[in-house]
Formats: sequence, structure tokens, C-alpha cells
Amino acid sequence: MKQYRFINNITGWLVFAIAAFTYLMTIEPTASLWDCGEFIASSYKLEIGHPPGSQVFMILARFFTLFAGGNETRVAAMVNAMSALASAFTILFLFWTITHLARKILIKDENQFNVTRIAAIMCAGVVGSLAYTFSDSFWFSAVEGEVYATSSLFTAAVFWAVLKWEDNADSKHADKWIILIAYLMGLSIGVHLLNLLALPAIGLVYYFKKFDFSWKGFLVSIAVSFLILALLIWGIIPGLVKISSRFDLFFVNTLKLPHNSGMLVHFIIMAVLFVIAVRMTLNSENKIRNTVFALGALFLTGIWVVGSGFLNILVLIALAAFLWYVAGKNRILLNTVLTAVMVILIGYSSTAIILIRASANPPLNENNPRDPFSLLYYINREQYGDRPLFYGPYYNAPVLDYKDGKPVYVLEDNKKYVITHREL
Repeated sequence: MKQYRFINNITGWLVFAIAAFTYLMTIEPTASLWDCGEFIASSYKLEIGHPPGSQVFMILARFFTLFAGGNETRVAAMVNAMSALASAFTILFLFWTITHLARKILIKDENQFNVTRIAAIMCAGVVGSLAYTFSDSFWFSAVEGEVYATSSLFTAAVFWAVLKWEDNADSKHADKWIILIAYLMGLSIGVHLLNLLALPAIGLVYYFKKFDFSWKGFLVSIAVSFLILALLIWGIIPGLVKISSRFDLFFVNTLKLPHNSGMLVHFIIMAVLFVIAVRMTLNSENKIRNTVFALGALFLTGIWVVGSGFLNILVLIALAAFLWYVAGKNRILLNTVLTAVMVILIGYSSTAIILIRASANPPLNENNPRDPFSLLYYINREQYGDRPLFYGPYYNAPVLDYKDGKPVYVLEDNKKYVITHREL
């Protein structure tokens, strides 16, 4: 087994080197078409690009621009080089994913390791990963300053991590891989939401490891995976900012404090509740106390704010019932859920850079998301409007009428929020 691991690691890094050399030798020397120029410019000066923002990509790309040595003609190449390296690491994780799955097929116990089987596993990994390395679409994204290369890296790393969990699922500390996955998911929100689509696959890996197969269990695992995905996309991501905006409205308009002060208080209270809830679910068997603090912490994440008032209440009741049940049946599961949500929020906290840089009013400052209300507008991509794919007018239909949209809060003179129908 040790020999296999050594060969697997060495071969993986050799494949990485091939991919990295290929991509670095073929990177775009300047900006490509479409969004690449915007991403490069916004990364170089930490400016605000188009909604919903790509702050983690922006921070990483800013680091790579430092290697330009102050030569602005090399900035684009450095950002493109970051995409090349991210894509090469994607190939590395893909290789290890393929060899893991091939080992599961060919080797049932450690006594079956031999030169022939190890060679077959390595060949499967090399052929599969290099085929993807030289595929047209992936190679194209690997050499330009776009978010998709970094997003692919997060997806590959997350799926590799769930396979590592699957390999150690029966060990005492296996859940550390689940926490790592949650953190990477939180970070990936600051690159592109595509990474979250790995959740159904992760759910299936968990199901096949923990349960015997049945069609009912299979369908339930898919449903639960999509439920978690929905709670992230329509719950936590916009809901956290919605809760913050209500705090900020009260602190600014009622208490006359500076804008964003309510958001800061919201985050502090939420962080304290999470720390208490995580500690209690480890050390206390008090079902009521564990449920109350867990519900309080999750309430402030906005995970229940998914739509209309009635639906929100329904989700909140279901959440409370779930926490009450788990607090009595499996405290370790409750602790793992709370810790996972907490590290997702830590990763998602990268969104703070959008507020910070927008407040500095850089030259490129799309939508000016300097407060929770404008940040919510920014995250929800409300500037794009609707795109009726199955209903509505044809693409070039003339305008017949228009009306004001829903009223929104806008910060006026940095002193108070006022209701308006105009654009943010």
C-alpha cells in the first residue's frame, strides 16, 4: 500500500508538471475577449467588477499581479498564469480521483496489490487526466484570465476531498474532510457558483458509503442534496445579507449610527452564537439548550429566508424541528452541521472585500455595493432583469409599457436609508 501511494503521488505530480508546462507555454500574453479584461483590471487594482462579484478570484489574481514587478504590460500575463496553474492543479486532483476510483474497482483488499494492477491504475489516471488536459474547452479556459479555471480547481478539490472522506469514513476523525469540503464550498462562492453543483455528487458518495443501496434511499439522497444546494443558493447566500440589511436599517435610521454598523453587530452576534452552539453540542447533553443556540445561530445566517413570508415560516419551522430531532438523537451530527455551516460562512466572508473596496470608490465600481441593501442588489444580479426562456416576448419585441419595480432602500448622503423606486 505504501508503495502504491508513493507511485500514485509521484505520477500525479508528473501529470501536473505536464499540464502546467503546457498551459504556461500557451497562456495569452494579454487580455482575451469578453470578461477577461474586466477581471484583470479589477484584480490589479482590487476594483468592483460585474455582479455577483468574484472576490476570491480577485484576491488570488491580485497576488499573482505582484510578480509583474510593477510592469503593467505583464499584469495580464500574470493573471493568465494563475489560471494556468489552477488548471494544472485541477488535472492533479482529477488524476488522483481517477486512480482512487480505479483502485476501488481493481483492488478489493491490500493483498491484491501487484505490479500489473498498479500499472493499470496509473495508466487509467494518466490517460484520463491528460485527455482532459488537452481537451479544447478546458485548455482554452486554462490560458485566459477568467474565473472558470479557478472554479474547476475548487470542484476538483472538493470531489477529491469527499473521496478521501470515503476512504477514511470509519475512522475517528473522518468528518474533518466534510468540514474541509464545507470551507472550500464557502470559498468557491467568491469565485463562481458552479462549484456548488458538486453537492449532488457528494451526497451520492456519502449515501453509497453509509447505506445499503435501495431506490428509495438513492432518490432521498438526491433530494436531500438538492435541498442543501437550494438552502445555500436561495437561503444563506442572499439571506445572510438580507438579515444584515435589517440590522443596518435599525442601527442607521433609528439609532443614527454609521452605515454598516448594523451589519457588523449582526456578524458579531452570529459569531458568538455559533461558538457557543458548537461548544455546547460537544459538551452538553441539554437538548433544549442545544436546540435554542443552534436555531439562534442558524436564524442569523438567513438560511430560512428563501422566498415569501409563508414559505420562510415553513422553512423555519422545519429547521427547528430538524434541530430538535438531531439534538436528541445525534449530537455529533448536530455539531458537524453547525461547524460545516460556520466554515461555509467563514469562506463566504470574503464578500466583505466587495463592501470595503466599494466604500473606497475605485474607478471601476459597478453598482457601488457599499452597504447591505446595495450589496444584496449586487449579489442577486438584479440589474440583469428577467430572461424569459419559455414565456414572454420575443427577443426584439418593442417596449409597450413599463412600471416601477418593487421599492428599495437607498443610502442617502451616508446618513439614512430612504425608500425609492429608482435604480441603486
